[in-house]
Amino acid sequence: MQNVIERYQTFRQVVDDITLMNNRFMNKVFDGNIPATQRMLRVILKNDKIKVRKVSVQQWLQNLYGHSAQLDILAEDEHGAQFNVEIQRNDEGASVQRARFYCGALDMHFLDRGEKYESLPDAYVIFITESDVFNEGRPIYNVERSINESGKAFGDGSHIVYVNAACQDDTPLGRLMQDFNCNDPAKMHYKELADRVNYFKTSKEGEIDMTDIIEAYAENKAAKAAHQSIIEVAKKMLADGMSIEAVVRYSELSEEDVRALADKQSA
Repeated sequence: MQNVIERYQTFRQVVDDITLMNNRFMNKVFDGNIPATQRMLRVILKNDKIKVRKVSVQQWLQNLYGHSAQLDILAEDEHGAQFNVEIQRNDEGASVQRARFYCGALDMHFLDRGEKYESLPDAYVIFITESDVFNEGRPIYNVERSINESGKAFGDGSHIVYVNAACQDDTPLGRLMQDFNCNDPAKMHYKELADRVNYFKTSKEGEIDMTDIIEAYAENKAAKAAHQSIIEVAKKMLADGMSIEAVVRYSELSEEDVRALADKQSA
């Protein structure tokens, strides 16, 4: 009986804590959710004329001859423009090369055989990042190609956008990022997002639909806690004078990680 109670308490704690910055949860909230997707895109791109006609999540863009891409959110507006939105919680996942690849993947996927290149729809790759990956203190970075000699826009229809989710000021974009980091739907600003988050957090049907996310989230949280415990033990071993080689052998951390810990302690 105690195990059942503990498991339910863990389940409820994860449900209470989870936010849209968890990409699995974000996928649940936005899957087929045209109003929420439309609101998000309108705020990020400052364009209230965007009319989303379909949205899906976890879409694979297959490449038979190379690397494929799995997109978090893929939306299309009434003019055929394609919007890919990705949640990235670490800087490595939001590299500029990845943004370039995703733009190319969209182009390859949405230009049918025999169609002219001029038929390519506009394509937007949007990274919502947990921190400011460019360290310039800006809430958003819009990347557009231009001609170096004249400074004129190249106008090829490709757009890359980085949104800094750490910037949560009192602007439409800042309030959207507050919503992405908020675990209480009652405190969210945008109703289109809050209604769906509330469904998953408070209804029985929503809780059932959340089971796979909760299990993955709990496992990841437990793994991080276990890894942190190992790091703390390794720090104590180094403080007691044990060699880096011995700490690597007993902790099973990589030599690189142990050396980094040793450098921090000696700094």
